[in-house]
Amino acid sequence: MRLAPASRTPSPRATETAHRTAPTPADSGPGPGLDPDPGPGAGPGAGPNPEQGLERDLAPDLDQRPAGRRFAGVATMIGSGLSNQTGAAIGSQAFPVIGPVGVVAVRQYVAAIVLLAVGRPRLRSFTGWQWRPVVGLAVVFGTMNLSLYSAIDRIGLGLAVTLEFLGPLCIALAGSRRRVDACCALVAAAAVVSLMRPRPSADYLGMGLGLLAAVCWASYILLNRTVGRRVPGAEGSAAAAGISALMFLPVGIAVAVHQPPTVSAAAYAIVAGVLSSAVPYLADLFTLRRVPAQAFGLFMSVNPVLAALVGWVGLEQRLGWTEWISVGAIVAANALSILTRRG
Repeated sequence: MRLAPASRTPSPRATETAHRTAPTPADSGPGPGLDPDPGPGAGPGAGPNPEQGLERDLAPDLDQRPAGRRFAGVATMIGSGLSNQTGAAIGSQAFPVIGPVGVVAVRQYVAAIVLLAVGRPRLRSFTGWQWRPVVGLAVVFGTMNLSLYSAIDRIGLGLAVTLEFLGPLCIALAGSRRRVDACCALVAAAAVVSLMRPRPSADYLGMGLGLLAAVCWASYILLNRTVGRRVPGAEGSAAAAGISALMFLPVGIAVAVHQPPTVSAAAYAIVAGVLSSAVPYLADLFTLRRVPAQAFGLFMSVNPVLAALVGWVGLEQRLGWTEWISVGAIVAANALSILTRRG
């Protein structure tokens, strides 16, 4: 999952990101290109979460964007998606030495450094009312990344990211009353059943971890709404990232003591943190001012396909035709819901 850039608008409605963390000044929403309170006509997105409030405030500028800026925005989205999935693939190279836990610990440290530098939270000013959702967000953030990377270790990058993607997809579809979204939900459910069908090679623990990551992502979205309402700017997300990193500090020490990392393993983990946290965060800040929120969410819904391709090319994790069709069905369900959304 990636980090979510902070809002630059006072709009009371905003959206949040995934393997993401920075809420908006007033609210963080369910997913990329999603309305924070999905209602009739709400559609899903995936991965990074552009802000609809920001989109509305920038509408005149977006309508007058020169072609060069739009192309730059699209190129940045492609680079951001590839960076995120490539980072996960590179991090998996360290699994034999320090395991998914060690890689996630390093990634949490990198995420904390990035968000603390940007959010600069005034921790002494936080009240108990503000701290409670921040701590919950920290726990969910760490669990989400740990379950995802553990799933990647067992079932591969493409399937793990596809299952995790169900989190924001379900949040969006559950809040909609449109028939087309009900059909999209059925398509996505059928695809999941196909992916998890009984067969000798099925790794149900790995699939379960992928679904746990989806539940965590959905919880992360909902908690980000609360944090966004109670804590200004990116301070709440930055604080949550810092707490999560502190929670993983003893884990990292234990891994270093019992499974001393090699130089290459440490390098893989650090690169994973940079490519899957820092680079997407900065790329999203650039993209949000160049690409409409709907197009942003639509493109990011292709992340499961990017993950499958990166896993195939970089890790030789080949999927069968059934798996490819299931991944495509989930992506298509998300895309259809976004494309048929009004406004």
